Amino acid sequence: MNFSLSFFINSVLFGVALAMDAFSVSLAAGMNEPAIKHGKKAVVAGTFALFQTAMPLTGWLCVRFIESAFSSFQKFVPWIALALLLYLGIKMLVEGVRGGDDEPENRKLSYRALPLMGIATSIDALSVGFTIAEYSFAFALVEALIIGVETFIICALGVELGKKLGMKLAGRASILGGIILIGIGLEIFLSGVVFKR
Repeated sequence: MNFSLSFFINSVLFGVALAMDAFSVSLAAGMNEPAIKHGKKAVVAGTFALFQTAMPLTGWLCVRFIESAFSSFQKFVPWIALALLLYLGIKMLVEGVRGGDDEPENRKLSYRALPLMGIATSIDALSVGFTIAEYSFAFALVEALIIGVETFIICALGVELGKKLGMKLAGRASILGGIILIGIGLEIFLSGVVFKR
């Protein structure tokens, strides 16, 4: 195998597909915090990029070294993503309904919640390790890095777009953000459990 044009095209397309959940959550984060600063926007995008880079590599390592254990764990992936995103989405919904949107400080995305969002939106990328199991480590690393860079760019755009929408939506931003998170959790769960059968 070599670093052909088709390898890079496939990696880019793969990255776009994997980044869509993280993009939606970034959009929700931007809507929830319209006054978000550039530094925090970079941290949000960087967190999602880090997890989207690490998860395929973790999946690759699991297939290479502990395939049987990973296979039994994989059935829990949609449940974990659903639980994390439901928790975060319901929390945002409750804050929006209670009027937490009135104070900008109450709407800020906490740094504590970011890793949970990163895990929830990238945990399904563990299964990418199965599709790249025949790759050498160098190829798996390059593909993971391409996915990570794309995720960073897409999520930065998502936060910026959400920021603009959040300013227009004012008091409804947390409610809409919560609905988006719950929707993503249900989509991951349904595609991983219900429609997979």
